Amino acid sequence: MDTREISRYVGALWDEQIVPQLVEYIKIPNKSPMFDAQWAEHGHMDRAVALMEAWARAQPIPGMQLEVVRLPGRTPLIFIEIPGQGEDCVLLYGHLDKQPEMTGWAEHLGPWKPVIEGDKLYGRGGADDGYAIFGSLAAILALQAQQIPHARCVVMIEACEESGSYDLPYYVDHLAERIGKPSLIVCLDSGCGNYEQMWLTTSLRGMTGGNLTVKVLEEGVHSGDASGVVASSFRILRQVLSRLEDETSGAIVPKELYVEVPEQRREQAAHAAEVLGTDVYSKFPFVDGMRPMSEDLGELVLNRTWRPALSVTGAGGIPALDSAGNVLRPFTAVKLSLRLPPTLDAIKAGEFLKRLLENDPPYGAKVTFDLEKAGSGWNAPALAPWLEQSVDTASRTFFGPPPAYMGEGGSIPFMGMLGEKFPGAQFLITGVLGPHSNAHGPNEFLHIPTGKRVSAAVAQVVADHYRASEQGLTRGVAASGAHTVKGGDGCC
Repeated sequence: MDTREISRYVGALWDEQIVPQLVEYIKIPNKSPMFDAQWAEHGHMDRAVALMEAWARAQPIPGMQLEVVRLPGRTPLIFIEIPGQGEDCVLLYGHLDKQPEMTGWAEHLGPWKPVIEGDKLYGRGGADDGYAIFGSLAAILALQAQQIPHARCVVMIEACEESGSYDLPYYVDHLAERIGKPSLIVCLDSGCGNYEQMWLTTSLRGMTGGNLTVKVLEEGVHSGDASGVVASSFRILRQVLSRLEDETSGAIVPKELYVEVPEQRREQAAHAAEVLGTDVYSKFPFVDGMRPMSEDLGELVLNRTWRPALSVTGAGGIPALDSAGNVLRPFTAVKLSLRLPPTLDAIKAGEFLKRLLENDPPYGAKVTFDLEKAGSGWNAPALAPWLEQSVDTASRTFFGPPPAYMGEGGSIPFMGMLGEKFPGAQFLITGVLGPHSNAHGPNEFLHIPTGKRVSAAVAQVVADHYRASEQGLTRGVAASGAHTVKGGDGCC
C-alpha cells in the first residue's frame, strides 16, 4: 500500500466532492422522527437520502449494488453491497438523520446554514453523522485505486439513530441474509479526544429517561392566597429528584445504577486523561469562573464514560419569564435524561427509576414518570492482535502519534445490537467529533482534516482486515461485554 497515495486520493476526493456534498446536506432540515413527527410528509429525510444515493451511485466501484430499503411505516435505510475477495465481510455503519436546531448559534451560523471557516464546516449533521457514507466509500475507492484487495463490504446508513434506532432492528432482520456475518464492524459516528491522533471508542453509555410530572392542583391559583397552604409542585419535584441525584455533588444516589468499572477501562481513562490534560474539560464553553465537577482528570473521564449522570433537558408547566404572573402553578414537568454505565441493563434501570420517582409522593401529590426510552450501553470486546496493530499503524501513518482509547458518554444503539448478533466480530468505532465540535448543540462543526485522516485510516484497517482474514485471524474472537440495545439516543 502506498500510504501517501491513499492520503492524496482521499484528500482530493474530500475537497472535490465530499465537502460540496456535505454543504448541500447540511441545508436539509431532516430532523430525526423524535423531533419531527411528520418527517414523511415534510420530505426532508427523502431529500437527504436522495442526495447521498445519487453521489454513491456515481462512484466508480465495480459491482456495487445500492438500494434504498423502505419497510412500511419506517424511516428509510441506504443499503450498499460492494464485492470483495474471499469469504469474509466488513460492515460499515452510519446515519443521516439529525438532531433539532437548538438555540445559541453564532449570529453568522445556523443549523441549516453551511459555513466553511478555515478547516471547519459548520452546520447540523455534517460530523454527526452525514460524512459517514462519504468517508466509508472514500476508503474503499482509495483501496481500489491501488488495486488493494479487501473483503466484501456492506454499508448501512440509517435514518433513525438520533431517535434511538428503533427502526434498525427490523432492517437488520429483513436484510440478514444479504448482510452475512461480518467479522469487522466499522462505525464512524463517535468522538475523538483531540484532532492529533486516532481515537478508538472502547465503550458507550446506555440511557434511560422520560417525563417526570408533579401535579398539585387542577388549575393555577393566586400565589398570595395559596402559598404556604398548597405545596409548590416545583419544590416537590426538587424533593423527588433528590432521591435520584445528590444536588450538591451531582452524584447519582442509588447504588443500583452503578457497575464495577473494569480495571482496563480505568487504566485507559487514566492514560486518556494524561494525553488530553485539561482538554478533558476545557473543550466545553464554560462561563467565566465555572469549574469542572472534579479536579481529578481521570475521574472526569470515568464520570462521562462509566458512571451514571442526570441531565434535565426540558421543562413544562413553567411560563416564559415575560409572561409569568403571581400564580401557584398546577404542575411542573421536566424531561430527564439519565446516562447509564455501559454494562447496566437499561430496561431494568428504567423500571427502577419509575418506581423510585413515583413511590410515596410527598403530600400525596400526583407524581408520574412516563418512561420514553431505555437503551443499554456497550463495552467493546478485546481487540484482536491484528486489529490492534492495524489501528496503531493507521494512527501513526495518517495522524502521527499512536492511537488513544477512551469510552464515550453518549450512545450508539446499533453497536450493542450488532455485538449480540455477531459475537465474534471486532469493532472499529471512531469519529470526528472532537473538542468544541459540539454535536447536538449550537455551532456544530466537522473538522475537515480529521475527516480525511479517518477515511484514510479506515482504508488501512479494511486492507489489513483482508490480509488477516486470509490467515484465518478474523474469526472466533470472544466478544465479552456486548449488550442488547432496544433504543437509546445518538452517541456523542
